[in-house]
Amino acid sequence: MATESNKPSVYLTNLDEVKQVFSRFDVNGDGKISAVELVDVMKALGSDTSLDEVNRIMADIDTDCDGFISLEEFAGFCKGKSGEEDDDGGMKELQDAFELYDLNKNGLISAKELHQILSRLGESCSVDDCTNMIKSVDSDGDGYVNFEEFKKMMSNSPSK
Repeated sequence: MATESNKPSVYLTNLDEVKQVFSRFDVNGDGKISAVELVDVMKALGSDTSLDEVNRIMADIDTDCDGFISLEEFAGFCKGKSGEEDDDGGMKELQDAFELYDLNKNGLISAKELHQILSRLGESCSVDDCTNMIKSVDSDGDGYVNFEEFKKMMSNSPSK
């Protein structure tokens, strides 16, 4: 299967990863994400996203205009197939995601911050588990994930 672009993708490309993230948003398990579910997840992540903003997000992703985001629509979004003329390869979305995890806004994600966010999302993992997750992508060995390491992790690019 040929890729459509030479730019590295910062979107989820593995279908299992896409399904896992989708199921986090699909709280009631009905196979679709509603605006209410999207608002709830955004709040759980500490975002103060307005309902208007959520409705714009829904309109961008909900290609069949049924008021819900299906797994197929979500997968298309994760692969970067949006109607927007956004030529940054998803960097704004990636930066926004990074900032959700960087609770103290110091440009680094610590094991404690990762643990707090994952706990809010209902994940049961310890701070030690989070430390190990960070070690797996911490190329400079400082014990934190910076934005460059986060980009590599999200794009599944090999460390250089």
